[in-house]
Amino acid sequence: MLRWVFFIAIYIALGIYVLQALKTALRHPWVYYAFIALSLLILGNFIFQFTFGEEQGRVLSKAKSYAFGFLLAMLAFNLITIIFLFSEDIFRFISAAYQKLLGGTRTFSIPERRRFLSLLALGIAALPFGALLYGMYRGKYNFKVLKYELEFDDLPKAFDGYQITQISDVHSGSFDNRNKIEYAIDLVNQQKSDVLFFTGDMVNNKTEEMKPWAELFSKLEAKDGKFSVLGNHDYGDYIDWPSEDEKSQNLKDLKDLQKDMGFDLILNDSRYLEKDGHKIALVGVENWGRGGFKKAGDLKKAASKINSDDFKILLSHDPSHWEDVVVDDELHYHLTLSGHTHGMQFGIEIPGWIKWSPVKWRYKYWAGIYEEMGQYINVNRGFGFLGYPGRVGIWPEITVITLRQKSLT
Repeated sequence: MLRWVFFIAIYIALGIYVLQALKTALRHPWVYYAFIALSLLILGNFIFQFTFGEEQGRVLSKAKSYAFGFLLAMLAFNLITIIFLFSEDIFRFISAAYQKLLGGTRTFSIPERRRFLSLLALGIAALPFGALLYGMYRGKYNFKVLKYELEFDDLPKAFDGYQITQISDVHSGSFDNRNKIEYAIDLVNQQKSDVLFFTGDMVNNKTEEMKPWAELFSKLEAKDGKFSVLGNHDYGDYIDWPSEDEKSQNLKDLKDLQKDMGFDLILNDSRYLEKDGHKIALVGVENWGRGGFKKAGDLKKAASKINSDDFKILLSHDPSHWEDVVVDDELHYHLTLSGHTHGMQFGIEIPGWIKWSPVKWRYKYWAGIYEEMGQYINVNRGFGFLGYPGRVGIWPEITVITLRQKSLT
């Protein structure tokens, strides 16, 4: 209860500060009333959803996610306005102290300067506010196909030109637009890849979240099959279960559902992809994540049936596993496919110019292709979304990777 009181007090204080900026910049009272009404509506909805809403505890229902999204947009608007104007308040304080103590005189009109800066601050703050709203209604389904070619000295000759499609982090419990998901499934199939890999987090918490979408995902096609691993959310660790038996049954149901959809779920095990007498070792580990994330992945066990000189593709949900374990393993894993980070669903990407997201402060390898010690990893930005119900700048991704045998000339 005390946390709620503290949060509400901070939120209202921020709103009052921004309201003063609105009054300084604009001369239309209806704008002030609209801002107050919208601020209170967003706050009230957030409090209701997280205290009396349909899903309690740590489960993020669609209603709770949208309540969080609207709150995030409003807080971004308020904070950016305040940060921008805070320097002006410091200036005003210093100016007033100077005039009082040293008898200085004003050389310009403070009110006019304040009005100009208030207009500028509100205009700048409107950009992330609008972007976050756009991300909730359009950005989250702005699917992008990202294509790469990777060359290897020891790629088996028969696999030169072999095409892989990777999707990750479906988070089906967050979906709210069937037409958009149908479009994305069609987009995956249009790539006509040889094999399809899914690298974990099919659900947010419960198997039942995937059931309305299972028919659509069953339509995913690849000539050499569909393979998957589990992500941290697939284990049901983030909600309270009535009993351990129900939690275990939920995981079993998810494994069975993946099988019914045509996925070969690899649990600390391996498979071989074969073509014209050549083969690639496909290794899949359960989730292994740095810090407090589940460490069920066992790389040694997963690779126990393959040969050390095999060309190896590893499916591992969390890229911290690659950084902390895989790169320095005695076996050489040519290509690792991961997800997990979502690119934080927020950032700026202009190919060839900039790739930035706050998630880079948590994960060194957070989106796209990286290479270390002759080994590659692709960190997929994710198919779905979680928490904030949208994406801004970091769009949902379908990865297509073509394997090439490096030319000797």
